[in-house]
Amino acid sequence: MKKISKQLMLVFTLLLVAMVGVIVLYESGVLESGVLTNSKQTEFLAMTGMELTSLAGAFLGLRLFKFQKIHDELVTKKEPALLRWGILRLLILEVPMVSNTYLYYMYMNATFGYLAIILLLCLPFVFPTQSRCIAETTEEDKA
Repeated sequence: MKKISKQLMLVFTLLLVAMVGVIVLYESGVLESGVLTNSKQTEFLAMTGMELTSLAGAFLGLRLFKFQKIHDELVTKKEPALLRWGILRLLILEVPMVSNTYLYYMYMNATFGYLAIILLLCLPFVFPTQSRCIAETTEEDKA
C-alpha cells in the first residue's frame, strides 16, 4: 500500500507543480498574459465548458469512491484498483485546475481563477496519504 500511496502522491505533486509553473511563468513575465482578451466568443465558450467541467469534476472527484461498483472493486482488488481509480480521481480534479489557471492568464478573467481555487480547495479531501489509501480499500461497517 505504501508504494501505491507514493505513486499517487507523485501524480498529485506533479500536477500541482505544473499549476505553480504556469503561475510563475505568467507572473514573472516570461509569458505574456491577456493574449486572448479580445476573443469574447471563444472566452464565453471556454468559460462555459470549464464551468461545467470544473463543477462536475469537483463533484465526481469527491464522490468517485462512493459509487458502489468502484467501492466494491477497491475492497476486492485493493492495490491495482486503488492505483487506477486514484489516478483517475486526481486527474479529474487537477487537470481542470491547471487548465483553469492557464485560461485565467490567457483571458485575464477572474472566473477561471475562481474555478481553479474551487478545485484546489477539493484537494485536501483526496490527499493520498497511506492511511487514506488503507481506509479507502477497507470494507465499511453498515451498522
